[in-house]
Amino acid sequence: MEHNPRHLPADERRAVTIEAVVELAAEQNPSEITTASIAKRMKLTQGALFRHFPSKKAIWKAVMEWVAERLLARTDKAEQTAPTPLAALESVFMAHIDFIARHPGVPRMIFGELQSASDTPAKLMVRTLIDNYKKRLQALIEKGKSRGDLALEVDSAAAATLFIGTVQGLVIQSMLDGGVKRLRAEAPAVFAIYMRGIRSAP
Repeated sequence: MEHNPRHLPADERRAVTIEAVVELAAEQNPSEITTASIAKRMKLTQGALFRHFPSKKAIWKAVMEWVAERLLARTDKAEQTAPTPLAALESVFMAHIDFIARHPGVPRMIFGELQSASDTPAKLMVRTLIDNYKKRLQALIEKGKSRGDLALEVDSAAAATLFIGTVQGLVIQSMLDGGVKRLRAEAPAVFAIYMRGIRSAP
C-alpha cells in the first residue's frame, strides 16, 4: 500500500483497511485473518483499527459492500458500452473474470461467508449482491430474447444462475491449481460453450 494509514482521514483509512483485508485474503485462509494481522499489515495498533470499525464483523461487512459496489459498477459499465445484448453478456462475463483476477482474495472471502451457519452481516451482503447481479443478468437475457439473438424458450432465471455458476466454477478451478492465468486463459472458451446453450438457432 502506498499510503501511510497513520495520517489518513477516516474515510480513506476505512478504504485502506478494506484493501488490506482483500490482500490478506489472497494470501491466506480468510477465516484465519485476525484484527491483529490486519493492524499489522497496516502498521497500526488494534486500537487505532477499532476506532473506525467496532468489530471484525463490521470490517467483513464493509469489505463485502466494497466488493458489491466495485463488481456491479464494472459489470454495469461493461454492459452499457456493448453494442448488443449478446456482446454485453460477454463483456459482463469478462469484466467479472477480470475483477476476480485482480482481487483473488474476494472469492475466498465470499465462499467463506456462504459457508457460515449464521446469517452474518457480510453473508447477507453477499446474498444481496448475488440477487442483484442475477436480476441484472435476467434483464439482459430478456433483451437478447426480444431481439431474437437468444432462444425464446430459454428460462432467463436459470440462464442467469448458470452464468454466475460458470464464473464460480472457473474460480474454483483457478483456486485448486494455480491462479489467475488459467482463469483468464479459459474464460473465453468456457463462455462460448455457455453461449451456445442459450443462443437462438441460426
